[in-house]
Amino acid sequence: MEMTKTLSVTEGTMPDGVPFVRVGGVYPFDAEATFLCGQCFRFDPVEVPYPEAFGAGKVYGGAALGKYINVASPDLDTVVIEGATADEFDSVWLPYFGFDMDYAGIIEKISARWGEESRIAKAARAGCGIRLMRQDPWETLCSFIISQNNNIPRIKGIIDKLCRRYGVPFFFRDTEKYAFPSPRVLYEADADGIGETRMGFRAKYVYGAAERVTTEPGFLDSVAEAREYEDAEAILRTLRGVGPKVAACTLLFGYCRYESFPVDVWIRRTVGKYFEGGVPSCDDLGELAPFAGILQQYIFNYERNGHGGER
Repeated sequence: MEMTKTLSVTEGTMPDGVPFVRVGGVYPFDAEATFLCGQCFRFDPVEVPYPEAFGAGKVYGGAALGKYINVASPDLDTVVIEGATADEFDSVWLPYFGFDMDYAGIIEKISARWGEESRIAKAARAGCGIRLMRQDPWETLCSFIISQNNNIPRIKGIIDKLCRRYGVPFFFRDTEKYAFPSPRVLYEADADGIGETRMGFRAKYVYGAAERVTTEPGFLDSVAEAREYEDAEAILRTLRGVGPKVAACTLLFGYCRYESFPVDVWIRRTVGKYFEGGVPSCDDLGELAPFAGILQQYIFNYERNGHGGER
């Protein structure tokens, strides 16, 4: 569902010369909910030198697509992005944060299909403001390989070590930041070198993926070009260490395959509260089947934030 509302973009400069944009019309967007829902691992709360430019709420900073930005949502209809010009917002951050998609319309369709008082409609309203980010496929694949049998603080720590050790450095306000390392760099580092980031058994899987992508340059493109979801999933699962969960998350967060419905511990334990028979089929979801992954995020958020006992 494409966003039909026109966004208003105001460009400015911080006192130290760092550019920023303030964008209105993004409803609904909640930076905290978006960054903390488990879809990415490189954004954290930060202190900024000019907090008055961001308005209410926490500021989240992180590296993505080889750039560093600070982000806040003073309300659900406004986003402030420091480190971006208006042109960069249009070309990079608008698609990255999915501001071209009508999430409000999706929430309305959920209520219309299952009823305002249904559990899934309550979950959607509680998760209003979560947007799925269109992340780099390579970074997403590695991140979710690392996420296996792991917790979020440790995943973040491993990825940070990996980027500091092997990523290309760049600067933001005279502070060194790091891009996510390329497949070739990790392939040349070999599994032992990657293992020094303390990712354990996952090192051989990250190395295997780096070897495959480096020696078969069209591998990631073949996933993107697969017309059927099942074909894209099958290609990813030819990689060692990539099972159904990692493949589903990579397709959802790295390839914009919104029909992907990753099944983790939370979802497996709770999905029966939302859909009879457990994980929903396309028939169960009807016209919302193309957005199954967005529903999955609403369910994950609702259950993780204390609504597990509600029926």
